[in-house]
Amino acid sequence: MATIEECMTALQGVLGPIAAHKATQGIDRTVSCRFPDLGQAVLGRLHDGTFSDLKAVEVADMPRADVRLTMDSDVLLAMTDGQLSFPKAMLAGKVKVEAPLKDMFRLRSAF
Repeated sequence: MATIEECMTALQGVLGPIAAHKATQGIDRTVSCRFPDLGQAVLGRLHDGTFSDLKAVEVADMPRADVRLTMDSDVLLAMTDGQLSFPKAMLAGKVKVEAPLKDMFRLRSAF
């Protein structure tokens, strides 16, 4: 199990390249990532080709974001280490993504 600080760094590593992809240019969305094993979440913003404004929050205090991810901290670390890809993690049910359909199509091309 990772710490929330490790998750914030890892999330930046996973979502940073997705934010920089041409398919997500011009998008401005709030993003949350809930870690059930930690009981915490990270909020951030996907805009202008970056994923920024990250902050850790308690799950109970988390506002509703435009794009919502749910995964265990170990899954996130496996993705940053290259042991697991984001699409494979989604297909295996290790990562849950909730977003409007239009955003799902844009994000899908960035994987």
